[in-house]
Amino acid sequence: MERVRRASGGQLVYEELRRRILGLELEPGTRLFEPQLAADLQVSRTPLREALRLLLAEDLLDQLPTGGMVVRPLSRRDVDELYGVRGGLEGVIAARAAERCDERAAVRLQALLDRNERLVGLADDAMGAGHDLHVLIGEVADHAWATRLLDQIDGQLARYRRFTNQTQERREAALVEHTGLVEAVTAGDPSTARERAEEHVAHAREAALAALGTDLP
Repeated sequence: MERVRRASGGQLVYEELRRRILGLELEPGTRLFEPQLAADLQVSRTPLREALRLLLAEDLLDQLPTGGMVVRPLSRRDVDELYGVRGGLEGVIAARAAERCDERAAVRLQALLDRNERLVGLADDAMGAGHDLHVLIGEVADHAWATRLLDQIDGQLARYRRFTNQTQERREAALVEHTGLVEAVTAGDPSTARERAEEHVAHAREAALAALGTDLP
C-alpha cells in the first residue's frame, strides 16, 4: 500500500485518504482506527484528525454513535439522488456551452472525443477520457454556479463512476452519447445539448444501479 512520506499537515493526509476512498482502496463500510491509520500514513494523530474532520464534512465518512468513523457505504439511493442532481446540472452546463462554443472550443472538444474513441476498449482510460470531455464542456460553458454545485458532489460521484462503464457495451454506448452531445454543443443547439446531456447521465445512472445489484439500500 502506498504510504504518505514526510506528511507535514492535515491537508496532505486528507488528500491521500481521499484518494484511497475514491479509488475504493479503503472499501465502503470500513471502520477506521486512528492508531492503525497514523502508523500506516506515518503521521501523528493531530494531522490525521484534521484530515478525518475534512472527510467527514465531505460526507465521505460517516460518524458512528460510538464516536468512531467508517467509510461511507455505497447506496442505491445515493446513486439515484446524485445522478438526478448531476443530470440537471449537466443539462444546464451543456446548454450554456452550446451558446458559447466557438471554433477553437469545437476543435478541442473533437480532440477529446477522438481520444475517447481510441480508448473505448479500456475501462479506466475510457472513464478518464469521458470525464475530461465533461470537464471541458464545463469550461466552455463557464457557468460558475452549476460548476460549483457539480464540484460539491464530484467526490461522491467519483466513487460510483467506475460502475457506469464496466462493460464494453456500455462504454461504446457512452461514446455514442458523447458524440451526440459534442455534435449538439458544437452546432450551437442548446435545447438538444441539454437533452443529450441529461439522457447520458440517466443512462450512466442505470448502468451504476445495475452494476451495484439490488442488495444495497
